[in-house]
Amino acid sequence: MSGTISYNFTAKVWKHGAAGGWHFVSLPTKVSKEIRALFGKHEEGWGRLKVVALVGDTQWKTAIWFDTKGNTYLLPLKATVRKQERMVIGEVREITILI
Repeated sequence: MSGTISYNFTAKVWKHGAAGGWHFVSLPTKVSKEIRALFGKHEEGWGRLKVVALVGDTQWKTAIWFDTKGNTYLLPLKATVRKQERMVIGEVREITILI
């Protein structure tokens, strides 16, 4: 994978309910289906797929994780990214994923 295919979408920031839970955005179902069809063979354990993510002016190397319950990929949002981009729970943001 060369990081040359990009997916642009908007998604709402949410937090997992567990204590100290991570913050995520859920990729749209249509985008997730296409990514899984094209790149599913590159997934590592637990449906992990390496990507580069962009939010606002912040770009970072990360991974998306396939959530079988939601039938979509989840993008975890590190605290440093949320702080730099002033992201809050419930906010809808423009996201780009490069695979």
